[in-house]
Amino acid sequence: MKESPSPEALNRLLARCFGETHPPRRLALALKQSYCNASIKDEKTGRLVGFVRITSDKGLNANLWDLAVEPGNYQKQLIAVLVNKSLGIIRKELPGCSVSLAAPAIAFEALQSQGFLLDPNGIRAMTYQFR
Repeated sequence: MKESPSPEALNRLLARCFGETHPPRRLALALKQSYCNASIKDEKTGRLVGFVRITSDKGLNANLWDLAVEPGNYQKQLIAVLVNKSLGIIRKELPGCSVSLAAPAIAFEALQSQGFLLDPNGIRAMTYQFR
């Protein structure tokens, strides 16, 4: 979380996960304007294998964007780590904000275990209410 990954590294991860990438200039601006982000890197190669970024109006809303973890044996566990870390940051630094995100289906189990509810109207978005 000390520094953002490069737009190129993040786009490579996004492409490995679900194919949707962003123009590098716009992604660089999004990273710069985000509240913070969390990354997971492979210790041996230094390659980015997991990522999420947090945006907020610092009042009512926080959003998780670009939640992605490279497919593999530990994908679900690493998604859970990123979600848990993000919620910890929001609880501590942005109390009172509701949390929303759009997430890939692979993340639903981890999100539901953290208290997120799937949108009842079938929209592929989730929201989290702090208790």
